[in-house]
Formats: sequence, C-alpha cells, structure tokens
Amino acid sequence: MKTVTVSLGDRSYPIHIEAGLLPRAAEFLAPLARGRPMAIVTDENVRPHLATLQASLAAAGVMTDAIILPPGEKTKSWAMLERVCDRLLELGIERSDHVIALGGGVIGDLVGFACSIVKRGCRFVQIPTTLLSQVDSSVGGKTAINTAAGKNLIGAFHQPAMVLIDPDVLDSLPARQVRAGYAEVVKYGLIDDFAFFEWCEANGPALLAGNADARIHAIAHSVAAKARIVAADEHETSGIRALLNLGHTFGHALEAEAGFSDRLLHGEGVAAGCALAFRYSVRRGLCPGQDADRVAAHFRTIGLPDGPAAAGIDAPSATLVGHMMHDKKMAAGTLPFLLAHGIGRTYLDKTVDLADVGVFLDAEPR
Repeated sequence: MKTVTVSLGDRSYPIHIEAGLLPRAAEFLAPLARGRPMAIVTDENVRPHLATLQASLAAAGVMTDAIILPPGEKTKSWAMLERVCDRLLELGIERSDHVIALGGGVIGDLVGFACSIVKRGCRFVQIPTTLLSQVDSSVGGKTAINTAAGKNLIGAFHQPAMVLIDPDVLDSLPARQVRAGYAEVVKYGLIDDFAFFEWCEANGPALLAGNADARIHAIAHSVAAKARIVAADEHETSGIRALLNLGHTFGHALEAEAGFSDRLLHGEGVAAGCALAFRYSVRRGLCPGQDADRVAAHFRTIGLPDGPAAAGIDAPSATLVGHMMHDKKMAAGTLPFLLAHGIGRTYLDKTVDLADVGVFLDAEPR
C-alpha cells in the first residue's frame, strides 16, 4: 500500500492507494463508524462497487444507508444538493459522523459540499471510482455544485477525513472515461514536472491499457503532487494552488458551450484547455512552439482533444470568452490565466486581455 498525507495541521488526512482496497475498506472505515450506521452516497453507475463496499462494512458489523443518485454532471445541482441534505437529515446524521462519497468527481464534489453545510459541517470520506477523481478531485477539499451561470460557482473548501483509492475499480470504466481522467495526470507534468511528462509520454498508453504498475505510479505521483500544493495553499490565496487550474479556464468555457454534458467530459475539456494554454503562451512569446506542439501531439496520440474543433465545439470566440467572464477566479474585472514558459514551467498571469484571447480563439480551427 502507498499512503500519501495531506499535511494541514490538525485537519491532515491520509490517502491510501492499493489495488484491491475496496473489498477491505471496512478496515479503515469501521473505526470511523463509532457503532453507528454509515451513509453512502453514490450514483446508479457505481452500484456494483456499492455492493462490494456494503459487504465489507457488513462483515465488520457496520450497517449502511445508501443514497443513490442519477449519474452525470447534471447531478451537481441545487436539486440534488437538497435531496442529499434532506436525506442525511432524515437519517439523523451527526456532526461527528462520516458520510462516504463513493463515485467520481460529481459525487465527490456534491457530497463534500453537502457535508460542509449539513449541521454546519459533518465529516466525509472520499472513495473515488474514476481516474479523474482518484488523481484530482477527491484530494484537496474543493467541493461545489454547478449553476446556470457556470461550473463550480457555489461551493466550499471542506477537506475529507480520508481518501481510499483502489485502482482496480477502473476496470469497470468505459475507455473514454479513463482517457478523460488521464488528462489530469498529464497536467501535473505540465505544471512543474517535466520528467513526469516524459514518463507520461512513455507510459500513458500502458496506463490506459490497464497496466497495474503504471496506474499505481501515476495515481501516487499525481496525488503526492496535489497534496504538496494543497498543503502550501489550501484556500488558493497565495497563487500556488491556482497552478492546479492549468487548462481549466479554456476547458470550462468549452464545457459550458457543451452544456456541461457528456458531449464533452471534464477531462476532455482540460486536455483541450491545456493545449490551448500552451498555444496561447506561444502567441504571447512566452513558450517555444515545439513545446506546445509536443503537448498537443501527446493528447492526440492517446485520443484526447487538443482544441475546440477536436472537442466538437464550433462556437464564436465571443461566446467562449463570454463563458470565461463567469469564471470564479475573476477579480476586479481581470481573469488570471495559467500560461507556460515551457513544459513543466507553468505560471499565473494576471495581465491577459480577454479581447486578445478572443483574437487567438478566432484563429483556432473550427
């Protein structure tokens, strides 16, 4: 087993990573139950893993109540938040209880936010079941729902008490979902770890094909990178944690145009967004063109989009820039962008002119 700690003083928590961990989850969860039933929130697609988890807990004498939601990005909504909160209250949740979020990023984000507000804050455990949630969204305490104005605009920082990651659950995912999650793996190399990007180039195909060693290495390395950044800047106040948003400003605009639907998965948007961020950096004279080409080529090689056309988005640049105006990182009318001096040399730029971004997007293939 690999264990990574997110160091946040008295709110520090472990991330346990091991193949075959889900059937043994009760070893870690039963002590948190304190003799009380545990609520598990999941979605319809995760029912087989729910059965495995409930069997593990039952064998340890822990009763469970399952809250099963519809799958998909639209579940991150006011209506589903209300449904989860109401049900947790019906179950008599206490502030010291631990709710289990079993699922991908949608479930983790929704459950984390619900737990941040129920009785002014109860505890929760993340058991992520997608590659994207295992390497990114389950770690760091960002929780949120989407609204008509945009993605993740209503939320809170609320850290989990523990994260349990079983790479074996990825075997049940469609190949497209695994590819989408892989975009967040590559992101860590693009931010500040050129050697890891090279590892991705060499081992990405094996990871996507299900190689166990490649999975474990990618997950553990990604989680350790995120844990280090979160420990240094938990609430994104110093600018360090903002580096984790590489690709997200462009990517969220593409996702918004796709209606935050399965038409464009979040990881697909991030891949296209990262490629766009590197190409825009070239336009600004910041980044060598061959680095941007190399980033785009890797995403294309593994079947991820490298821009609007490849993502199936044919919208005017003004529309995409309009989506960016709703970005939660807006401050005093300025939108910070994650740009790059090269692969592994990402930085936060607060001088970007959105009109220039529009000109850049106008030149992108449609």
